[in-house]
Amino acid sequence: MPAKDWLAALVVVIAWGLNFVVIKQGLSEIPPLLLGALRFSFVALPAVFFIKRPALPWRIVVLYGLTISLGQFVFLFTAMYVGMPAGLASLVLQAQAFFTVLMAALFLREKVRLHNVLGMAVAVVGLLFIEQGAMPGSVPILGFALTLLAAMSWAAGNIVTKGAGKIDMLSLVVWGALIPPAPFFILSWAFEGPDAIQASLAGISYVGVLAVFYLAMIATIVGYVLWGRLLSRHPASKVAPLSLLVPVVGLISAAVFLGEHLASIQWMGGALVMLGLAINVFGLVLWNQLRNSKLLLR
Repeated sequence: MPAKDWLAALVVVIAWGLNFVVIKQGLSEIPPLLLGALRFSFVALPAVFFIKRPALPWRIVVLYGLTISLGQFVFLFTAMYVGMPAGLASLVLQAQAFFTVLMAALFLREKVRLHNVLGMAVAVVGLLFIEQGAMPGSVPILGFALTLLAAMSWAAGNIVTKGAGKIDMLSLVVWGALIPPAPFFILSWAFEGPDAIQASLAGISYVGVLAVFYLAMIATIVGYVLWGRLLSRHPASKVAPLSLLVPVVGLISAAVFLGEHLASIQWMGGALVMLGLAINVFGLVLWNQLRNSKLLLR
């Protein structure tokens, strides 16, 4: 990738890494489904009145909104609300990289090479270490499972984006954000109740307001616009694993701002997940270099 795309990836990594601490702060004042409704309402409005609708069929816009926006954050916000730690959520969510590679092979016929499979296997072992190393009650099974479902939803959204070809990502993010608010509000009304909604909005402080602003403007518009552009320019198997750098920021920021700490076996699991990333990103390059060196020796 050219230098400007590496810089864009770095911006996404930092924005999404801090995102998990912001979500925890937002959830301290706003129920998860209402937080999702507010997030995407402020992404879409008033921007849709100033940004032209993407030159795509409505089904693509709807699928993008249902997967990468509604599905991902229904599961992620609920997972963190029921006790999934912010730092670990940032790590487990990156299973989307491997789901994306598999879905790209299934639906877009992109090749899955040996180093992709090996990287996935190493990362899966790392995820198992993370869950097995949790103290009783520190990582609820429900939260862990919901975070994996969020990762699958994100991966599905990546495939929608990749399959759409070269598109105006700002337009897609803004217009796709029209899809989630109504389902989020309906789910919030049904499961969180009108009393909780009213109490949350009446008692919101600057912390809740800033959390919604960050989630809407930085994590969604800046993050997903840059991410979508990277996916449109490069193979999914090369772009998706880069998001595994997000937990570096996520774990550090969670430790600094929330006082979260991991057990030794969980650090080992995190290291294995990062090793899986390295194998995915650099495995083919290293293999080609090794093969070329053998040819030169001959």
